[in-house]
Amino acid sequence: MTRFAKGDHVQWNSEAGKVSGVITDVHEKDVEFKGRTRHCSPEDPQYEIRSDKTDHVAMHKGGALTKIW
Repeated sequence: MTRFAKGDHVQWNSEAGKVSGVITDVHEKDVEFKGRTRHCSPEDPQYEIRSDKTDHVAMHKGGALTKIW
């Protein structure tokens, strides 16, 4: 699986189409995000990403992301 780091520029699919943003944090332990527990581990981290266009913050697993630039 591809690993990403803070500052990487990535894109992912959403209901509105492709979205891009910058990774602002990498979570390797379970974390509360928008009222729900997101299960994370060093082997399966989740990435907190700020959208380029809307400043919306999303969290995704690495399998949903593609590095750009």
